[in-house]
Amino acid sequence: MKKIPLRTCVITGEKLEKKDLIRVVRTPNLDVIVDDTGKANGKGAYLKKEIDVINKAEKSKILNKKLEVEVPDQIYDELRSRCE
Repeated sequence: MKKIPLRTCVITGEKLEKKDLIRVVRTPNLDVIVDDTGKANGKGAYLKKEIDVINKAEKSKILNKKLEVEVPDQIYDELRSRCE
């Protein structure tokens, strides 16, 4: 039986499978992207695929703290579109 890797949502603290989370990455050249592959190079943070979680992340600015860079508003818009 293959082990399923779990990742922790930075808002809820829940440990979930990667398919239930969205990964946001700060690339080595300090851009912030939404990582579809789960393999992009850089510092990453995971968010649960729920609108409430995305809104809370934007309000608390936790991604700014975790990724150590200012996260643009369009990233949050893109995250919300992936939850629907």
